[in-house]
Amino acid sequence: MPSETEKLTVSVNANDSVTALLYAADKKGRAGLTAVLGHGAGASQDSGFMRMFANGLASRGVDVMTFNFIYMEQGRSVPDQKGKLESCFRAVIDTAVKHRKLKNNRLVIGGKSMGGRIASQVAAAASQEKEPLADQINGLVFLGYPLHPPGAPEKLRVEHLAQIRKPMLFVQGTRDALGTPEEIQPFIKGLKPAAKIHTIEGGDHSFKAPKKFGIPQEEIYEKAMNEIVRWAESI
Repeated sequence: MPSETEKLTVSVNANDSVTALLYAADKKGRAGLTAVLGHGAGASQDSGFMRMFANGLASRGVDVMTFNFIYMEQGRSVPDQKGKLESCFRAVIDTAVKHRKLKNNRLVIGGKSMGGRIASQVAAAASQEKEPLADQINGLVFLGYPLHPPGAPEKLRVEHLAQIRKPMLFVQGTRDALGTPEEIQPFIKGLKPAAKIHTIEGGDHSFKAPKKFGIPQEEIYEKAMNEIVRWAESI
């Protein structure tokens, strides 16, 4: 059942603001957790994937805030430069931690593909600079981490991960063209605290698995959401 959503306007800078959506946690089993999730490069927070995970996590007791990056909010298809993406994510985190309903919650950040990568860059920079934000973040969750561009396994996006120093959960499909669990494992095995991988057998970059793998698609998503909540409650 879809969660109740609250529409918010987040000011990023003097010229730009974006829309965010707060999916309120099911009050019966409220976990005291906020997950701020960014979308992937090619689809907004209104994509079926983002809405499904936001609703699914909210129904499991997690307050979820999604948002559009500036380029998506403005109807452009090409993502903004790194700094602009990161400043947008930071502004949304600030909105989430100050929200009247979420003030006492622990905080997890992440998202789908590019959204998760930008979250990791924000967390790494905050940790390096010893910003207060580094202490506010309790963990990171990646819904298909883009380890490398498709067909370019040599162009790795891993150098900053060791700087984060927070628990991380990688939800990753074994057919993900941007990085399989097997490819990611060597780069995270020595991280402290330990990072975890939730492997989706046969899953692609959006966790879709052919029928030959024998697991109904809905069950794949449900298991991933259950694992995210289990992990988030344990950190």
